Amino acid sequence: MTSVSTLLGATALTLLALTTSAQAEEAKGAKAAQAAKQLEDRFAAADKDHDGKLTKAEAEAGMPRVAKRFDAIDTAKTGSVTLDQIKAYGAEHMKKK
Repeated sequence: MTSVSTLLGATALTLLALTTSAQAEEAKGAKAAQAAKQLEDRFAAADKDHDGKLTKAEAEAGMPRVAKRFDAIDTAKTGSVTLDQIKAYGAEHMKKK
């Protein structure tokens, strides 16, 4: 009887751990989606001429953190950065933390 109780207890703990892990992953995904939405909204607001890219002046006015790193984000040296370039830069630098 003790081994059955032990097995049931271990199974319950395993299920609890899996549920907690799944909930944590779901929360992490929701937080990432929220952060992505905020970035997109801030980019859209800063993109005053709505051309899908930010000049350094637009970045300075609406996204100062992007402006500080503008030259590093603008790897093609076009004088502007896109949302995809900002996301790529952010993803690359998040790996380093």
